[in-house]
Amino acid sequence: MVHGEYKVPGGKLVVADLEVSGTGDGAFISAASVNGDFFLEPDEALSALNSSLVGLPVSSSGEEIAHAVTMGLPAEAQMIGFNAGAVAVAVRRALGRATGWEDYDWEVLPATTLPIAVNVALDQVLTEEVGAGRRPPLLRLWDWTERAVVIGSFQSLANEVDSQAAEDLDAVVVRRISGGGAMFMESGNCITYSLCFPQSLVDGLSFADSYPFLDSWVMEALAEVGVQAAYKPLNDIVSAAEGQGHGRKIGGAAQKRLANGGMLHHVTMSYDIDAQRMLQVLRIGREKLSDKGHTSAAKRVDPLRSQTGMSREDIMGVFTHSFAQRYGARVARIRPHELERAEELVAEKFGTPAWTARVP
Repeated sequence: MVHGEYKVPGGKLVVADLEVSGTGDGAFISAASVNGDFFLEPDEALSALNSSLVGLPVSSSGEEIAHAVTMGLPAEAQMIGFNAGAVAVAVRRALGRATGWEDYDWEVLPATTLPIAVNVALDQVLTEEVGAGRRPPLLRLWDWTERAVVIGSFQSLANEVDSQAAEDLDAVVVRRISGGGAMFMESGNCITYSLCFPQSLVDGLSFADSYPFLDSWVMEALAEVGVQAAYKPLNDIVSAAEGQGHGRKIGGAAQKRLANGGMLHHVTMSYDIDAQRMLQVLRIGREKLSDKGHTSAAKRVDPLRSQTGMSREDIMGVFTHSFAQRYGARVARIRPHELERAEELVAEKFGTPAWTARVP
């Protein structure tokens, strides 16, 4: 028997207890018991759910498992607090094909003041290191001194940034490796962190589901400082008090999956943003705001300072402590060769016009 568990963010625990028969490429699930604190109607749907897994090869992908569950359930079945994808994750974990947070020895890298371009380059370097197995997965907090704009990998430089305004405000413009939107990042006015980990941690999860899954710990940390937050698909963190549909934005997340199996997930939250200055530099059009419930980007932002009354350093301390306590993470540092490689990448890539304007 093998055992796997998956807690749906904002939902219920799904457990898969499986019996595996055969060996090698011929191994398959010969018996299954899916259980947990979820709700499933009607009662007999549980038997159908278990039967849908029997006979599946252990090499089945998350998509194949979820499809088998969906097709195996009666048409009238209702899954409450979980779904077919959640079952697939629990099954993949039981089979050793997916991993959970507890499968790793996590590290926390406290904020170190570095140039913004080096911070962006470190995202690539550390994700490569984790993907190659040369260091454990980690949470890294950022710090910097410049006024900066960090744009997404696929954004047009001209469409997103008023270059003259950026020059007038002495703002450094850098392009990161992940997608998502532009971030106006003044020193001391944002809280930014990166998670670097193996992609197996999100095995079986859709892109949309991976965002709240990876930030479930920070939702607890925000609650600890008095902020009730929620995810607004795809990648916005909003004040839940204003409703998940049109809540005011606290922060945004972005991701990048590398070919070597490493994955980057990073978040920038507004601490005390100067909305007027942000609007001078960023070109935020009506189309971008059309599904956000606000006509003004300034009104859309809800800084943490005004919500908590706490210092930025104290909030970052709560984040670090919450993550370390939840996942048993130990404090570590950026290694000299990693910093050296990041500085090389700034010279070769992140600090060059060719990269910054790769989408003009």
